[in-house]
Amino acid sequence: MKRTDDIHHHALARGLCARIHDAVELRRRYRLMSFCRSQTRAIARHGLAALLPPQVELIYGPCCPECVLPASLIDGMIDLARHHNVTLCVSDAMLCVPGTSRANLLDARAAGADIVSLDAPGDALALARANPQREIVYVATGFETAAPATADALMRARALACSNFSVLCHHVLTPAAMRHLVADDAIGERTPLNGFLAPSHVSEVIGVSPYRSISRDFVKPVVIAGPEATDVLQAVLMLVGQINECRADTENQYTRAVTEAGDINAQRLVDEVFEVRDSFVWRQLGEVTHSALALRPAFAQWDAGRRYALAGDERGDKAKSDAASLASGAMLCTPFTPLGLRPGGANVSACSGYAQVLARAS
Repeated sequence: MKRTDDIHHHALARGLCARIHDAVELRRRYRLMSFCRSQTRAIARHGLAALLPPQVELIYGPCCPECVLPASLIDGMIDLARHHNVTLCVSDAMLCVPGTSRANLLDARAAGADIVSLDAPGDALALARANPQREIVYVATGFETAAPATADALMRARALACSNFSVLCHHVLTPAAMRHLVADDAIGERTPLNGFLAPSHVSEVIGVSPYRSISRDFVKPVVIAGPEATDVLQAVLMLVGQINECRADTENQYTRAVTEAGDINAQRLVDEVFEVRDSFVWRQLGEVTHSALALRPAFAQWDAGRRYALAGDERGDKAKSDAASLASGAMLCTPFTPLGLRPGGANVSACSGYAQVLARAS
């Protein structure tokens, strides 16, 4: 199905919606959280929530890797760009994410900081090689999907002995955030989640197996869903079936791209370059154990955090203050008020709004 198709008149979508309506039990609630930016886009673009019965609630999860970064880390990026005479390479989505004073990288660039929009770490490495007298820092964000490209760029930087290239690593991990959401008592009491739509592209890399412990340990059904609207609807139907049967399994709707083991080569590359941090602070989720990547000591020469002795680490007081907003039910963002979009951006659903459920439940 093309993205321009009208979901309301798509025969497959109509059939899936009818099956969901038939399967839903009136006495139940089905609160289903999506952890995929592509799924979030499909839900918002096609108005899928309005097509489902009222018992089914689609909740936007933390599927924007830029918006989950604590404000103090944004402050650190701004300071790096302003005061360390570097060229800072960031994704478009990073530009408007606010720091603690609501200032962002777009403001810093307007004030004269050398900040360029580059989504590919390989492009940042090429920029460093083309400008050997200039320090190039690539801000690596993204979930497991983006980490292999960063790892490849670092491997090439080491092979080329490219000394003016470094990486500020803020890759975050999806299964750890899912576990945190269902394991944290304070969050669990206010956001009674009944199941997860696991991400599509992340799962292509990590496979099915990392989600099985979530189903087993927390009795929460998980369905890996593809990125298209009909994928989401089919995954919802599968979750409704599990909930009705009081099952908590991990199932794979996106079988055309996701395997049990995932992309072994990508996993090996990531493991060679990165190690898992003991903990990392997510904006509004607070401290989440084993939820982010850091460069291994073998790549310390290309670690921008070490090279520039950056303050404002995620264990700092400013970052921990981000977690305090959780208690107030403050909004992080929604698909229609994203943090990480430029003003006037066309993609209104580029960022997620997992905090909205906290506000509704408080």
